[in-house]
This record gives sequence, C-alpha cells and structure tokens, in this order.
Amino acid sequence: MTTRGRGIISGYDGSAGSADALDWAVREARLRRLPLTVCHAWTDGYAAPEADVVDAALPRERVGAVDPAREHAGEVLDLGVRRAQACDPAVTTRPLLVCRPASRALCDQCASADMLVVGARGAGGFAGLLLGSVSLQVAAHALAPVTVVRGHWRPVLGHDPRPVVVGTDGSPAARAALAFAVEAAALRDAPLVPVCALSDAAGVLGAARRVEADFITATDKVQADHPEVLVHKRVEQGAPRSALLAAASQGQLLVVGARGRGGLPGMMLGSVSLAVLHHAPCPVAVVHGA
Repeated sequence: MTTRGRGIISGYDGSAGSADALDWAVREARLRRLPLTVCHAWTDGYAAPEADVVDAALPRERVGAVDPAREHAGEVLDLGVRRAQACDPAVTTRPLLVCRPASRALCDQCASADMLVVGARGAGGFAGLLLGSVSLQVAAHALAPVTVVRGHWRPVLGHDPRPVVVGTDGSPAARAALAFAVEAAALRDAPLVPVCALSDAAGVLGAARRVEADFITATDKVQADHPEVLVHKRVEQGAPRSALLAAASQGQLLVVGARGRGGLPGMMLGSVSLAVLHHAPCPVAVVHGA
C-alpha cells in the first residue's frame, strides 16, 4: 500500500485513553502495512519557536539543551514507543516530539499522514468528560481521516469479526466515508453495514426518496467493486444518530463523514458526527470530503 509519508500518526500523552488508541493504531498499521509515528506534544509555557518539531530519533546533542520539561516529554514519548514496539515489533515505529499545543501539533503533522489516531480523552480535561477537547478539535480540522478510539474494538478469538458500520447520505463526506469503510472491512475480513437514515430528509418533498436512491446506487457499486466484502444495507426511518449508535452497538468501527447534507455552511463537524463521537460504543473514524 502506498503511503503519504508518515503513514499512521498516533497521539500519545501517557494516559489510559492514549495507550488504548496506540494499541489500535499498531493493529491498523499492521493491517495497512504502513509505518507508525508515535507523537507526543508538550508545552513549556512559552511561545514555541518556528523550528519546534524534534525527531526524537536524533541524538540529543543535535537538538540543543534539554530542560526538565523537555526531559519529561521525552520520557513519555519513549514509553509510548516501547509500548507500540511491544505490541508488534514488525511494525515500523518512529517517535515524534513536538513543542506545541497538542491539537495544533497533530493537525499540522497529519497533512502528510494516511490517518490520525487519538483516544477519546487524554491526560488533561475534566473528569467525566465523554470526549476531550483535543480529540474534538483534530476530528474537526485534521486533513487526514481521524479515528477516535473508544469503547470495544479488540477482536475476540473464536468469534466472527464484528462489522464495520458506516453512515451515508450521499454527501461528499459520506461518499468518502463509504470508501474508507469498505477498505477497513476488507482489511479486517469483516462485514460492512452501510446505514441510511431518512428522518432528516422528511421535510423536503421527495428528498427521502432521492436519498434512499442515492444510497442504493452507492452501496450497489461498493458490492460490485468489492465482492469479497459482505454488505448488509440498512435503511432506517429514524434519526441518523440513533440509527448509527444502534448499529454500532454490534460493530468494531463506526465511520462517518465530517458533515452530511444538513447543517450550516462552513461547519467542520455536523451534529450527527458530534453525537457519535461523544456516545459511540466503539471507535469512530471521521472522514472529510474533498
């Protein structure tokens, strides 16, 4: 598989959520035969200089003097790299240390990545939050597909793989999400469950019929192009967020477009994407359209 440069980037800050996300990223890198970059972002309370990206693989004497905050950041990153290598030594793993706020650092780096992976919540934030601010910001603004790891995802030996669920409404982002989802299902030898919910289109004459027709056309093409993937289409009359969350209860990955047909122009994330990011029982991949 061709790579855009860094392959998969996994944000790691030493928290339990980022560790779970890193485990998922290692598995994904193995499935896609891509390199993995473990990225840790840190701030020292001062404005970072322009040259604020440090390849942690370089000898320390080449990156200047090391202060205590930088030393601690390097230790956290080393911990993440060792965890990734222990999960699968065959995956090419590289460290990346960035002196910059985490959401900005990850968004900047993912321009050359195939995927960005983060935990639902990191080390900061308030206890009880369902989704951290960094995860929300990168899901909204990153150029690459973003997977927010939450809930159940680990395969169970002796059981058939759980399906990959994707929401699609014919929007450009939904078409990109469908392409991403069928590739993910093929890599996992798992069924694909495309879900189309019609309630949001009910207020416009003939809109529901057009959305359903677009859905059938798109999923028929997926079946024709990927005969190795078993496709179970679901057309629901209820709200998209409810339909997707219900389908995801049995899934190993939920894929959504960043924005669907509705919403305000200029919104980076639609209401459905926000809802599943907060409440999905499995990892959520957010895919932006062209």
